[in-house]
Amino acid sequence: MNVRRRLIPTAALASATVLGLTGLTACSSAADDKDGKLDVVASFYPMQYLAEQIGGDHVSVTNLTEPGQEPHDLDVSAKQRGQLEESDVAVYLKGLQPAVDDAIDQSGIKTKVDAASLTSMEKHGTEVGGHEEEGHEEEGHEEEGHEGHDHGHDHDHEGSDPHIWLDPVKYAEVAKGVGKALEKADPDHAATYKKNTAKLVKNLDGLNKRFEDGLKDTKADSRVFITTHAAFGYLAERYGLTEEAISGLDPEGEPSAKRVKDLQEMAKEDGVTTVFYETLVSDRTAKTLAKDAQLKTDVLDPIEGITEKSKGDDYIQVMDSNLKALQKALGAK
Repeated sequence: MNVRRRLIPTAALASATVLGLTGLTACSSAADDKDGKLDVVASFYPMQYLAEQIGGDHVSVTNLTEPGQEPHDLDVSAKQRGQLEESDVAVYLKGLQPAVDDAIDQSGIKTKVDAASLTSMEKHGTEVGGHEEEGHEEEGHEEEGHEGHDHGHDHDHEGSDPHIWLDPVKYAEVAKGVGKALEKADPDHAATYKKNTAKLVKNLDGLNKRFEDGLKDTKADSRVFITTHAAFGYLAERYGLTEEAISGLDPEGEPSAKRVKDLQEMAKEDGVTTVFYETLVSDRTAKTLAKDAQLKTDVLDPIEGITEKSKGDDYIQVMDSNLKALQKALGAK
């Protein structure tokens, strides 16, 4: 799937998913060689965070996406392909970075952990000039993993919104799958991975509770928020909000004049106060819309990378900052 130059249809139907830990081998510990640590390659920051939190001192994590780099457009270098070949585990999100998907498929890496197969995927986004439609049917996903490569087990995420990490509940589901993968890849330290996974899931549960409580009581006419691109569909759905995106899933997509006009009218009708922009992509369109509609601007970070501009040092801190920004914009009590 390639989400880079195409907006996603408005139908919000969940695709059934399977808890799939591909290519796992429990025969021997993959960390027996080198420096005694499990070599993990993460596709971008949210995958790096999971690997580091769960792996702790027993893993060495390399992130293919540099801080400040827009992950959707990543091209995998020859050096990075070499890193993949020498690594024990790859943790990635199939569909977000097509070049990474190809590189991992072509690599001989033994343990490939696709986060998209560890939770249910849904469709969000906007059509050109259209509004986002809410609602979906979510099918349950099996709790059994499967071994071997992914051939013959093609989880169809075509058109799905990849931004699952912005929903703490879905992110916790992914964390559990990553934990199981590390346990199988390095059974000598399985107890540590299990303990660290439980701690991380507990922290994510706490984050979810803060969002639930913090966004429970808002002004009745202002549970709508405007963002640069449609990264917050899962978060909005989880907490009963409505995201209206200037662009679709492509952060660099250009909205139509009609779309901009529709958003201006919608903002006035629904009492929207704020247009949110991001740190890794241009804020020009968001600030122009806000100025024309006499709205405020603020940052809502999709946490695709941590930089000096990030309002926090890690995923949890930036998510808490996002919560404060939403509370302020929505008039939360």
